[in-house]
Formats: sequence, structure tokens, C-alpha cells
Amino acid sequence: MNLADKMSYLRGMVDGMELDLTTTKEGKVLGQLLDVMQDLTAYVGDLQTQVDELTEVCDYLDQDLGDLEDVVYAVTDEDDADEDDAPYYAYEDDTEDDDVMYEAVCPSCKNVIGLDESILEEGEMPCPCCGEMLEFDYSDLTMDSLEETMEAPDVE
Repeated sequence: MNLADKMSYLRGMVDGMELDLTTTKEGKVLGQLLDVMQDLTAYVGDLQTQVDELTEVCDYLDQDLGDLEDVVYAVTDEDDADEDDAPYYAYEDDTEDDDVMYEAVCPSCKNVIGLDESILEEGEMPCPCCGEMLEFDYSDLTMDSLEETMEAPDVE
């Protein structure tokens, strides 16, 4: 028997007892309690319907998410799979940027430092390893001198 059925049974019992719910103090209190219980029963029934609907939606979403995970993380045989067999999916943070990276060697500590164009445009920066101020001046650089530095020396 559900809550609504129990409430109907209780209401029927009170009606069958032929209690005076309008004139006596006890009857008025009992009548108000029955009205409040009737409202609560209806409210709980509505809540249960909403919970059932939300549970059904969550089940569908969980199933769809599982299907999507199967597609994204597809592996033919999980026991034999290693990282090289897994498909690669490029995410936003994995995509290559159009920024060109350069390397410089600190004259003090001899560490190689990665630089991007914005640092080179500033013209200077402290070495992250030793703190010495590194300056970048390309005003006297020509295309011919750049090509000469890019050529690999002949090794015999």
C-alpha cells in the first residue's frame, strides 16, 4: 500500500467514525491534521514523480556517456593494449601553436633557455637559472649573416 492509499484509508476511517470535525476542539485539530497530511501526501507524490523522471534522464545520460567513452577511448583488446596502440585525439591544449620557439645559451651558466618571440621583442630577460640579465639585440642582423649561421659545417 502506497502513501496515497494509506491516506485515503485513514480519511475513510475518520469519516466512518462519524466524528464531529467542526464543533469540538479535538475534532477541529483532527480535521486540520488530516488536511495537512493530505497536502503532504500529494506533495510527496509529486516529488516522487519528479525523482523518477530525473532518474530516467540520468540513466539515459549515463548510457550516452558510456557510448561516447567507448568511441573516444576505443581499444580492441584491453589486455594487449599499450600506449602506442591507443588512438590519439588532439585536444585544445595539445594542438600545436603557431608560436615559434627559439633557444639561447646563457653565457654564465651555459644552460639552454627556450624563448618565444614576445621575449625576443622585449630585448632582455633574466636567466631563469642564474639570474644574469640576457640581452637580445638583432638590429645588426642581416639575412646573409642569418643564412651563414644556419648552414651546418662540413664534417670530414
